[in-house]
Amino acid sequence: MKLFFMSDIHGSAYYAKKGLELFKKENADYIIILGDELYHGPRNPLPKDYNPKEVINLFNEFSDKIIAIRGNCDGEVDDMVLNYPIMSTYSTILYDKKRLFLTHGHIYNEDNLPSLSKGDVFIYGHIHIPIAKKEGDIFIINPGSISLPKENNPNSYGILEKDIFKIKDLDQNIIKEIKLS
Repeated sequence: MKLFFMSDIHGSAYYAKKGLELFKKENADYIIILGDELYHGPRNPLPKDYNPKEVINLFNEFSDKIIAIRGNCDGEVDDMVLNYPIMSTYSTILYDKKRLFLTHGHIYNEDNLPSLSKGDVFIYGHIHIPIAKKEGDIFIINPGSISLPKENNPNSYGILEKDIFKIKDLDQNIIKEIKLS
């Protein structure tokens, strides 16, 4: 199974379209959205082509392929207009005998990790910075932001396939890569 990760879209129709185009190009099975889908948030600038209503329509077309969790900029009203649930603070899924702990990062993060087992993978968004590392027995991954990257990083997304997590820029160039074994 191939998983496509994106985070921190912040209502950008331009980058939502880019993400969905890349999902198709990558021929992934599911899209995992790590929060902050529709609203830009009071600390962020307006992203390119800010249009939450269009983002709603774009993502609702893929609702059967999306696993999403709530970001700090997501609210109940967002959950009412999207055709898939987003209000969970975290989700866990099993992938190739590994537990993937999915969260946005405003509650659970590198400084406040949940209870994890050896070999688990902690995947989060929120900070808009790509990360792929192993600390102790835990893998820590952040695909960065598809719409509003920080610290001079490129717009990015993640792909998990065959036990390898790749963070890529929008031209599909690998920025970071980590083998989850």
